[in-house]
Amino acid sequence: MDMDQRPPADGGDGCLTGVIRIPVKIVALLVVLPVRVVWDLLAAAGRAVHRRVLGPLYVHVLQPLLRALGWLLTTLLKLVFVWPWLGLWRYVIVPVGQGLAWLGRGAYEHLLAPAGRILWTSVLRPLGQALARIGRGGVRYLLAPLAKGVTRTLWVLGMTLFVWPWVALWRYVLAPVGRGIAWLAAALYRYVLTPVGHALLWLALAVYQYLLRPVGLGLVWLAAAVYRYLLRPVGLGVAWLAVALYRYVLTPAGQALLWAWHVAGRLTAALWRGLKWVGWVLVGWPASRIHRHVLTPAGHALREVWRSARAAVREARATVRRALLGTPPVEPARSRARTLGSTTAADAAPADEISQPRRQG
Repeated sequence: MDMDQRPPADGGDGCLTGVIRIPVKIVALLVVLPVRVVWDLLAAAGRAVHRRVLGPLYVHVLQPLLRALGWLLTTLLKLVFVWPWLGLWRYVIVPVGQGLAWLGRGAYEHLLAPAGRILWTSVLRPLGQALARIGRGGVRYLLAPLAKGVTRTLWVLGMTLFVWPWVALWRYVLAPVGRGIAWLAAALYRYVLTPVGHALLWLALAVYQYLLRPVGLGLVWLAAAVYRYLLRPVGLGVAWLAVALYRYVLTPAGQALLWAWHVAGRLTAALWRGLKWVGWVLVGWPASRIHRHVLTPAGHALREVWRSARAAVREARATVRRALLGTPPVEPARSRARTLGSTTAADAAPADEISQPRRQG
């Protein structure tokens, strides 16, 4: 079997592709679509919970609480482990150390240093000079001759005990024995080891030429035959099977799953848009219409009724005050309210035409 005997690489879909793709699409629509819908709903719910609950909870509750706990823990740690030791160092150890240092410097400057100078000048220096003179005289007149005699005696004794016996042992024992061992080794190499080595070399060559080389060639031929007639065909068959499986099974299945995933995403988006539109139609649009056409006019009407009632109460109060006290009513500036549907104040009357004749009279 050769590598050229591969399945056709045409771009068309065969019967096997159609038979595999249809069940894969059915399974994808029945399994992937619900999973995608549930996944999108869970993702939207998770984002909403994070945005509306977890985020504000962390920002407004957990973060200040954690900051307060951190400040409290830091203060407690400082109170227990830092401030006592800092006070001990600052107010106990440092003053005591400074006092001891001052006391030591005073004792050294005023007691130890003068005593040491007196002891060195008056006792130690003269005593050392006298001992030096005595030592130089003893070395020159006593120890030098004695050392020369002891050195000569030790040299002769060392030569007698440690040099001459080893020289005699080497000259009369070790050298002859070594020469005999060397002659014996040379004879053994020439008449024993060399023939034995030649025989072993010839035997190794014969074993290689008539045994190992034919066996190795046979094993190489067997390995080549196994590769050519067994491993290579099996490998080509496995490769062809893998290519066919990838091209006609895995690729259509992957394409079908990808198409089902995209279709599920689009359906989920369309379902979400439909739910939003239904929510707007059922809740949002009626609420906006009610707010615009019912609640707003009702609020305006209540506001105008309230303003009219307040104006009537003020007028009644002014009338009562005028009747009881005889003073002209003074309407506060707050009573100048706007009329319904007008941009001018309710009491904005043309005061110039009315008050002008009064000033003339």
